[in-house]
Amino acid sequence: MLQSASLPSVETRTSWLVASVALTIMAVAFGAPWITVVALKDIAAEVDGARSVPAFAGALMWVGSGLGGILMGRVAERIGVRWTVLCGAVMIAVGLTLSTRGPPWPLYVGHGLFIGLIGIGGINAPFYVYVSQWFDRRRGSALALISSGAYLAGTIWPPIFGRLIAQAGWRHTMLYFAVFELVVIVPAAAIVLRPPPASSHHTALARAADGEKAVMGWPPNFVFALMASAIFTCCIPMSMPQAHLVAFCSDLGISPAHGAAMVSLLLGAAFFSRQAWGAISDRIGGLYTMLAGSACQALGMMAFLLTQDEVGLFTVAGLFGLGFSGLVPANILASRELFPVSEAYWRMPTLLLCSGTGMASGGWIAGLLYDHFGYYAPAFATGLGVNLINLSIIGTLAFRRRVTAPA
Repeated sequence: MLQSASLPSVETRTSWLVASVALTIMAVAFGAPWITVVALKDIAAEVDGARSVPAFAGALMWVGSGLGGILMGRVAERIGVRWTVLCGAVMIAVGLTLSTRGPPWPLYVGHGLFIGLIGIGGINAPFYVYVSQWFDRRRGSALALISSGAYLAGTIWPPIFGRLIAQAGWRHTMLYFAVFELVVIVPAAAIVLRPPPASSHHTALARAADGEKAVMGWPPNFVFALMASAIFTCCIPMSMPQAHLVAFCSDLGISPAHGAAMVSLLLGAAFFSRQAWGAISDRIGGLYTMLAGSACQALGMMAFLLTQDEVGLFTVAGLFGLGFSGLVPANILASRELFPVSEAYWRMPTLLLCSGTGMASGGWIAGLLYDHFGYYAPAFATGLGVNLINLSIIGTLAFRRRVTAPA
């Protein structure tokens, strides 16, 4: 959207190779926390059935990855993303190994510190900044592609983990996956992840943006605070079905294997539709894409409240995945559209921290509400309420963008 015709593009075939390898690495890295999601009831059984314990481990992973993204984003700016990704892969393996010691504390430390803070924190946020520097014309599509790594992980791994856990137990599943992710990520990062190209286009945009004193007529940090609130409140309801759908199905008498397949359908739909949302955002911009995605997600949360049979839940899961998947990359794209590229190294990871905190809060809150009420309807109703708050925040930003846009 922002590419000037007078400036050469940085996009080449190598750009898409880098983006594809980043997608693969993220799909493997984000597989690690899915073991705890699929084994939620098995792990909870070791702590008197408290589902909030494994849910809290997942929450710590999301918060840790967000905080780690800010720290490792600065490190990647200095030493290169290759080294943060290599370190992250090793730390994910360490975190999985530690987590096999059992709940609660080894699970908390393994997920929060090693898998989250140092592991995925060194991979996720640095990749957003890194890959965005390889693109200027189709940046929205590229960001949508790499951000689909988490959904691709959710599509591939739950059915595999479900079978492995049934045969070998959740502890051995963690150990097997620790070895696998090292074998995949380490050589891929070492071979492909080179420094991004220098671009006169990036320099021109940075100088132009640095000269602006306001964003849409408002103080830049006020707009950024609204965007951070938007990405936080969109991720609370987004995470609730993802983190608890397998357990929810089990409560309804649906087999855990079918629940895991439902999660795969949800995230598979999210993966493919995210590519469409990326193309849409290249045309209409990040803010308007966020608005459409938030409305679709609200409808999905309402459908989860009203559906309890297996066929209906498969249908709702697929539709929910189609609807919410454009929200996070659209928010990241909007930050690149509104703020200087020289600030991307801290603005993007900060937004991803808010996203991770929202994902953590949603999964944990759903676990707490289930432990209190004994069923999931209050959790889904809470998610719907937060989604409506999110819709109002994004609506405010989109309206402001429209009234301040040049005629």
